[in-house]
Amino acid sequence: MKIAVIGATGFVGQAVVAEALARGHQVGAIARHPEKLADAPGLARIAGDVRDADAVAKLVAGYDYVVSAYNPGWTNPDIYKDYVKGAAAIVAGAKQAGVSLLVVGGAGSLEVSPGVQAVDLPEFPEAWRAGAKAARDGLNAIRKETVLDWTFLSPAAIIEPEAPRTGRYRLGADNPVVDPATGTSHVALADLAVAIVDEVEQRRHVRQRFTVGV
Repeated sequence: MKIAVIGATGFVGQAVVAEALARGHQVGAIARHPEKLADAPGLARIAGDVRDADAVAKLVAGYDYVVSAYNPGWTNPDIYKDYVKGAAAIVAGAKQAGVSLLVVGGAGSLEVSPGVQAVDLPEFPEAWRAGAKAARDGLNAIRKETVLDWTFLSPAAIIEPEAPRTGRYRLGADNPVVDPATGTSHVALADLAVAIVDEVEQRRHVRQRFTVGV
């Protein structure tokens, strides 16, 4: 397949690029500074600003699938505004180009008890709250989309960058997947990328939100 990855130089984006290339897919790595990625067979490094829908449509035209790992930065004081603007442009651009879209959102919108989302808990980390609320609003917006083939992935609460790739994970819907051995919601970054590329290939959650964990 030809897969475009938005936010390809970021934490999740780099892992998705690596997993997709390892499976033999052609990858268009879209980022403001794609030169941060090492050249590799099957990889096209593409510079682009994804905050404009028309620009996004041109960037992703001709691809089979778009994975958006867009994040304007957790330390960005305008993260809420910038995320919402970028997320809306990415959805509109993918729709305009007629390409399926998987959005990697946050775990904050997962329900930790009936009607209670993690981001609304007092103990939710304040440094992440604005970004988590932006991702939640992005999910609420994309759920109204009836033309675009979209999927929204909320990862586990803890993403472990150094954990080894196992290729194994468990799926959930609107509640965190909790490790029965530890009582925590966690997943290896490499296995999160496995789940993302599995979804691109298998399309099991079209117009649905899902989550993964160990």
